[in-house]
Amino acid sequence: MTVVCLDLDRTTIYSAAALDLREPDHEAPRLLCVEIYKGAPLSFLTEAAAATLRDLQDVATVVPTTTRTPAQLARVHLPGPPPRFAIASNGGHLLVDGGDGVLRADPEWDLAVRIRLATCAPLAEVQAHLRARGGPFMLALREASELFAYAVVDRAALPDGWVDDLAAWCDQRGWTVSLQGRKVYAVPAGLTKSAAAAEVVARCGGGPLLAAGDSLLDADLLDAADAAIRPAHGELAQTGFTRPHLAVTAATGAAAGEELLGRLYEWATDPAMSVSGSL
Repeated sequence: MTVVCLDLDRTTIYSAAALDLREPDHEAPRLLCVEIYKGAPLSFLTEAAAATLRDLQDVATVVPTTTRTPAQLARVHLPGPPPRFAIASNGGHLLVDGGDGVLRADPEWDLAVRIRLATCAPLAEVQAHLRARGGPFMLALREASELFAYAVVDRAALPDGWVDDLAAWCDQRGWTVSLQGRKVYAVPAGLTKSAAAAEVVARCGGGPLLAAGDSLLDADLLDAADAAIRPAHGELAQTGFTRPHLAVTAATGAAAGEELLGRLYEWATDPAMSVSGSL
């Protein structure tokens, strides 16, 4: 069966600020809330997108694929049956259904990741460098799953060249850097969504891989897919990211979520199209 790796935030699900609804209020689509945070609704998709997602789950192995930690992912309740697999922490955790509908981190994958990352500089060294290079523009510094770090920054106050200097320092130590919205991510080069996606495909017995994502941290996943799609918004859109096997939505915001799920369903029901990369 086809495997579909779906990035979540600003690809499949949207915060209220990211919905980008263009219709007058009385014509706006009905929304389904899929995440509650601190007692308040946080993430949504349209009811039309939810229906298409359920259709997609009938014909493919749908894998939520995210930079969120497992705890952050656990807040998201997508429509349809619980997934068999999920990818969290940018590929650092492969979550597997043990047969009871509960996703748990696969210990073999966790060990493989730790071995792969042993060649990179330790997280503590990168965190210490970020603290030393910080300033009033750095609003918070956090780590995720003891695997990578990110800084929440005031982009307007970010010093010229700061991100480039950080990227050069990290590159020498086997890490990558990306600026996405208000966050600067420092991630080990060996920590990728594509590696975890390949493991899921192998566990499913092979078959085509489809993918969707909007951010720089999704680029390797989209590259690895047989066919992929990104929304017309987000960091990849800002950089003009394109590939021969990559489609781009016409819509932005939550409407792009509807559109890309529909395209993925079309591909999943026509495996020859997805394998050939013919979009």
